[in-house]
Order: sequence, then C-alpha cells, then structure tokens
Amino acid sequence: MAVQFKDYYKILGVSRDASRTEIQRAYRKLARKCHPDLNKEAGAEDRFKEINEAYEVLKDPEKRKKYDQVGSGWQPGDHFRPPPGAGGPSGFASGNPGQAETFFWESSGGDYSDFFEALFGGRMRQPQSAGGGQTFSINRRGSDHEAVLRIPLEEAVRGGVKSITLQTMATAADGTPSAREKRYDVKIPPGVLPGQKIRLAGQGGQGMGDGGRGDLLLKVEIDPHPRFRLEGRDLYTDIAITPWEAALGAEIEIDTPTEPVTLKIPAGIQSGQKLRLRARGMPGTRGTAGDLYCVIQIKVPKKMSEKERALFEEMKKVSTFNPR
Repeated sequence: MAVQFKDYYKILGVSRDASRTEIQRAYRKLARKCHPDLNKEAGAEDRFKEINEAYEVLKDPEKRKKYDQVGSGWQPGDHFRPPPGAGGPSGFASGNPGQAETFFWESSGGDYSDFFEALFGGRMRQPQSAGGGQTFSINRRGSDHEAVLRIPLEEAVRGGVKSITLQTMATAADGTPSAREKRYDVKIPPGVLPGQKIRLAGQGGQGMGDGGRGDLLLKVEIDPHPRFRLEGRDLYTDIAITPWEAALGAEIEIDTPTEPVTLKIPAGIQSGQKLRLRARGMPGTRGTAGDLYCVIQIKVPKKMSEKERALFEEMKKVSTFNPR
C-alpha cells in the first residue's frame, strides 16, 4: 500500500546531517510554538503531532538510520511504498522529562501517520489517561525575573536585611493584565559587590505544570559615596593633613564605613602617599576582605594670622630643605 512520504528533517527545519542537539533544540522551539494548550489556531494540534512524530524518529539513532535508508530523493506528499521488511514492531514513548520542559501525549491509536506506521509498524504505546482520549501536558519552569537593587556603601559593607517594593504584573480572571506592588525582605550579604546578583528563589515567573516558579534576581548597584571609592574589594579615601602633621607625624581619628579608627601619620609623609588599613575594606569570604587605603593630601591654610605668617617666615629663614 502506498502512503504519502514525510520529510521529518523538513518538518523540524534541520539539515539531514544535523546533530542530536540541533534536532532537540529545533523540536523544543517548535513544540512550544504549536502546543495545543498554548496555540489555539486552527491546525496547531495536527502540526504538533507532526512535530512529535518527526522528533520521535530523528532523536532515536536506530529509527533515524532506518529512515535515512529510504533516501533523500523524496518530496513531502510523494507516494511512498515501504521496502520489504519494513513495518516491524515498534513501541516507544515520547518525551524526555527534564527541568526545562517535557511534552507528552497519549492516544488509543491513530496519532502516527500512515507513513510512520508503514515504515516502523505498530501504534504508539503510552499509558492511557482515565478517559482513554488524548491528554496534553507541559512542565516548564517559570522564567527568571531581574531587577536592580541600589544600596548605599555602608549597607554593602555591613550587610543586613532591606525591605523593597517592586511592581509586578498579574493576570486577572478575565485575562486582563494589571500591575501590583509586592514587598520583599532582601538579605544582603556583607561585602556584596556591584554587579553581583542576589537570588530570591521562587519569586520569578509562574511555571507550567510541575515546572515550578522561576527566581527573582536582584542586580546590586552601589550608590556613589562622598568619601570612599570602591575598587574591587579595596576602599580608597582622601585624608587631608596639615604641613606640620606631615613634617612631625601625628595620630588622627578618621571615619571608616563601620566605625571611627585612629590613623598614625608617620613623620615626613608626602602628599599622595597611601597608608593601608588592613581588612578595613569590603568584607569577603575565607579571609579575602579588602583593605582601606588612606591617600594623604597635605593642605596649607589659605588665610593665616599674623603669628602664623611670622612662624612660617621664621621657618623659611632657618630651614635648609629644598624640594627641587
């Protein structure tokens, strides 16, 4: 009996030498587009069955080899008569359950084309649904959503819990989309850096079937700080000192993002030199905390009293220092 030839490669839109990965990728894309639960257009269900039939053959090395033996000189719809010995028993189930998506269908018969049955024989054997008819299901994990979380430097250093409100989209019973606000309590790890993402599990898009919800990913951005600059895990700050503190040395109190500390100024320090406070930068794991670098800036008074001017004049007379 002659039947109409099916070009399974053309159905999936792949070449005859396509890899198994390429075939799987093409199938998933088409199955999502044509699944009857998602596509209500006329002919979508028939197209979906055709896609599944093509995938069942091309994903299986033995069936694909048998199909390839038919040859490539056929056109879709050509009258095809199976070669002798074709049509042996064949039983297999569709679908490969996984995290991303899984497609199944069940039938009491007739879901494979005459071409398929003439070439491979048998009927699709699947566990039957309670009603004995077709069932279509899809398990797909929900999509991840992303948003920006802006925090001050002090919160990035110390960590803690921050309450934020984000606008999300919800769908009413009649299918109308509407915006609503949702509050989240976000746990900020100490030492979080710009560009890192905080994951809120299960707060993303709604999944399908048993796929579960996606996650909400909050990309961290740290607000510019008036005193501190962040480079990697190290912090930099400019420290202004007087000429006599630079010449004689001193101990001064400075602020860090967490607490005040005493900074020892060595005598003879120069403008632009850096003093390092170890592990006073951004916290890290396993002893990888950054440092705080104090960049010295020697400042002179713009206005001086008569006594201050007299002292500078006296130092000018007695000093033998020549910086040039």
